Amino acid sequence: MADMTIPDLIPNRIDGKEVPAASGDSFDKFNPADGKLLCRVARSREADVNRAVEAALAAQPEWAETTPVRRGEILYSVCNALKARQEEVARIVHLETGKSFKEALGETGGAIALGLFFAGEGQRLYGRTTTSGVPNKYAMTIRQPAGIAGLIIAANTPIANVAWKVFPALICGNAAILKAAEDTPATAWIFGQIAHEAGLPAGLLNIIQGFGDEAGAPLAAHPQVDVISFTGSTEVGREIAQVAGKRLAKVSLELGGKNPLVVCDDADLDNACKWVLLSAFSNAGQRCASAGRILVFDSIYEKFRDMLTAASSKLKVGPGDDDDFGPVINETQLENMLRTVRKAQEQGAVVLIGGERMTDRDHAQGFYMAPTLIENASPSAEISTTELFGPIACLYRVKDFAEALAMANDSPYGLTACIHTKSIHRATQFCQKVRTGVVVVNAGTYGSEPHMPFGGLKQSGNGSREPGTEALDIYSELKDVYINIDPEAL
Repeated sequence: MADMTIPDLIPNRIDGKEVPAASGDSFDKFNPADGKLLCRVARSREADVNRAVEAALAAQPEWAETTPVRRGEILYSVCNALKARQEEVARIVHLETGKSFKEALGETGGAIALGLFFAGEGQRLYGRTTTSGVPNKYAMTIRQPAGIAGLIIAANTPIANVAWKVFPALICGNAAILKAAEDTPATAWIFGQIAHEAGLPAGLLNIIQGFGDEAGAPLAAHPQVDVISFTGSTEVGREIAQVAGKRLAKVSLELGGKNPLVVCDDADLDNACKWVLLSAFSNAGQRCASAGRILVFDSIYEKFRDMLTAASSKLKVGPGDDDDFGPVINETQLENMLRTVRKAQEQGAVVLIGGERMTDRDHAQGFYMAPTLIENASPSAEISTTELFGPIACLYRVKDFAEALAMANDSPYGLTACIHTKSIHRATQFCQKVRTGVVVVNAGTYGSEPHMPFGGLKQSGNGSREPGTEALDIYSELKDVYINIDPEAL
C-alpha cells in the first residue's frame, strides 16, 4: 500500500506522541501522479483538537519563559535536522504532490532557509525605545507571545507552507497546533517527527490530520486559540474570519489570487514567454501567485500568442525531473477546472491549447490537466475572475499601458502582478499603481523570498503579511512599557 518512506497510517502528533484520531477513523490519500493509494490518514475531529489545545496550554508557559535566543538555538537544531533529512522529506513531498523530486528538493531547501531566518530572529525580536513628552518618564515597547497559534495550511507547497507558519509562531514563544493539509499529511507528519527528535519540547508543535470542516473548523472556533493563521481559498478564509472574529481572535489570512502579467510592446518577448510559462504552469499552476491573466498589448498580441502557444505545446507533463510540471493535487480539483473551461467555451472563449484531462497511457491514472491557454474570454467571466489553481491561463488584448493597468486592477483579487517592459517609466508607474501586495518587473508573478513580507489586497487577504519580520506582528503582542522615576530618590 504505502511507500516505504510513508507509514500505512499517518497519525496525529499530540504532546510529543504519535496518536490515531480519537474516533479511530481514517481516510485515504492517493498519489496524484498515478492515482494509487499512498496511505491512510487519521480523520480528526473536535475531540482531537481539544486534546491538542490542552497539550499546547500545558507546554506554552515554559516556552514563553525560555529566552528568545535559546528558542532560536532549538529552532536552528530543527533546521539542521531538516537539512540532514532533506532528501527524505523531498521524497515525501514528491509522492504526495506528484511534483518532481528535483522541485520538491528545492522546496525543502526553501523551507530550511526560512527556518534559519526565523531562528535568527531569536537574537532580535525587536521592540523599540522612544521619548516621552513627560519629564522623568521613559517609553518603550516589548514583544510577548500571543499564546496558542492555530495554523491551517494548503497542500500546494507543503513543506514550505509548514515552515512558513511553524517557525515564526515558535520563535515568538507560542505553542502551535498545525492542521495539516488533507492532501499532504505525510509532509506535516515527517516535519513533526524531525522537530521532536531535534529537541523541540513536547506539546509545542501539535499536528492534527483531517478535513477542514471536521478538524480545521473546531481549531478556528476554539476559545483558547489566540491567533489563527490560514493559507488557502478566499471562500474558506471568509468563514474563518467570521468564526474567529466573533471571539475577537487575531487572524492572518493569505488567500487566493487571479494574478495579471502584462506584456508591453517593448518587452523582451522571449523572456516574457519564458516567465509566462513558469508563472502559469510551474507547480501545475498550483500557486496563489500563479499568472491566470496574461494582458498583451494589441500591437504584438498575435505574435506573442503564437510564440506562447508553440512553447506551451513543447511542455512535458509528468512527475519526473525532466518534466515541466506534474499533476494537480486531487481529482475533485481537476474536475472543477474542466467544468470551468467548458463553461467558458460555451460563453465564447476559445481554447488555444489544452483544455482537457490528459488520458494517454502515461497520464490516464493520474490527475493531469493539460497546459491550457484560452483567449476571447470576457474579463468578467467566471474563468477570468475565479482562482482555478491549475495550469490554465487566459490571454487578453489591451490597447496600451493605461488599459493594461486598468484591467490588471479590475479583479476581486490583489495578490501579485508582473509587467514586462524595457521602459523604466512604465515599470515604475506600474509598481506604484497596481493594486497588489507584490509586484515584479521582467520576471514572474511568483518568487517571494523568506525575509520579505507576502500578502495581498481585496479578496487576497485581510491585510496581514507573512513571512518576513512582519510575521512577528502576527505571532506576538506588543506591550507599551512606561517607566516613571522619582528624581528625589536618585
